[in-house]
Amino acid sequence: MANDKVVHVSDSEFENKVLASQLPCLVDFWAPWCGPCKSIGPVVEELAAEYDGRAVIAKMNVDDNPTTPGKFGIRAIPTLIVFKNGEAVDQVTGAVGKAQLKAMIDKIL
Repeated sequence: MANDKVVHVSDSEFENKVLASQLPCLVDFWAPWCGPCKSIGPVVEELAAEYDGRAVIAKMNVDDNPTTPGKFGIRAIPTLIVFKNGEAVDQVTGAVGKAQLKAMIDKIL
């Protein structure tokens, strides 16, 4: 299964694993109770496998890690943000399709 490629990040690890990453990062801000988050989960796992070595695909549980989503003004989930060189460069909210997420990542590779 692909989810061993997904990096699970916490508030304490976010700077090191996402902002300081040499590779672009797509972070899925989600929660276990969120229906659309569950539907987009397998897509995020597929992207992690497809972009392995070229981009970091990460997930952050907003229930367990409230600080980071607050810093980025996340009010609805799932919200997916693409980071490059420590900056948020693209963002989408809602259970969007795989093609849209791939386009967001491909734009910065």
